[in-house]
Amino acid sequence: MNIEKIKWNGIDAVLLETKVYEAIIVPSVGANLVKLYNKQKKVDILHTPTAEEMDTFINRPQIFGVPLLFPPNRIEDGTYTFAGKKYNYPITIPAQNNYHHGIIKSQVFTVTHTRMSADAVEVEATFFSNQINNAIFTDFPHEFICRIRFILTDNELTHIVSFQNLSNAPMPLGVGYHTPIRLPFFKNTEKSDYKLRLSAGKRWELTDRSLPTEELLNLSDEEALLRTEGMTVTGKPIEIALTDEALTVNGKPYHGAILTNTKDKISVYYEVDSQFKHWTLWNNGGEVDWVCPEPQTWAINAPNLKLPASVTGFQAVSAGKTWSGTTRFYVK
Repeated sequence: MNIEKIKWNGIDAVLLETKVYEAIIVPSVGANLVKLYNKQKKVDILHTPTAEEMDTFINRPQIFGVPLLFPPNRIEDGTYTFAGKKYNYPITIPAQNNYHHGIIKSQVFTVTHTRMSADAVEVEATFFSNQINNAIFTDFPHEFICRIRFILTDNELTHIVSFQNLSNAPMPLGVGYHTPIRLPFFKNTEKSDYKLRLSAGKRWELTDRSLPTEELLNLSDEEALLRTEGMTVTGKPIEIALTDEALTVNGKPYHGAILTNTKDKISVYYEVDSQFKHWTLWNNGGEVDWVCPEPQTWAINAPNLKLPASVTGFQAVSAGKTWSGTTRFYVK
């Protein structure tokens, strides 16, 4: 077991190591988990920036590692109203007039806790949003603490995010991850050897601005393969928004993604808890060496949808209260 401060591609990072897994976290760029490697099976799970890609990583962290999205995906016209308060965000996709992904993915986190035991290593990184540390507060005037905990064992990496609302008003909360899983993730394999299963239920019909029309559709025949044998996720563009509905894995309900190397029968499991009720599946045109199953607590543009919160996943954290959500990575 090991926790170590290191220089990684020229910037400060934290290395976590067990007998089986190696993980690297970059606190200064959203506490991003940029690398997760299973040393025994030789599986490199995540799309990790090379030394030559560091400028891209700094400017576009959402296509590397496990960047935290707050809020996830798009907000129509960069605005919504909640509890009598209007929230306004800058337009980041001018062609669609949408705001997307938030900026916590780029903020500097502070390592606030480390722990090492006989069977686990743990690091906690924290971001404080307030009137002085105001990168997020300016557009989202709630004082809050975001904590990200990484717990690494020989079996898995557990990734826990929490938001503590320090303001005196309810705080709208939508959380997601833009998780690019490496494809292929194993030596001597091709992208065509891989299939993805995903706990997808229904598909949101989207407009040409990639916003839900508020209609939920049945999965197409091809999309339905996500629930059974797995779908090929390369060679053509994929960008679909989905609700979550449990798969059955080993006789038990399973929420998450499973990317399988069908040639060698090795799978990367990306499991999520009940807080994540929606997905975006995206492959950046289908020619890149990764695929993004993106868990979200709320649907795209949830604050503006005229549907019940039980459908959209919209929620708020009461004053003084804390929300948390957990995801896990492991290889089998």
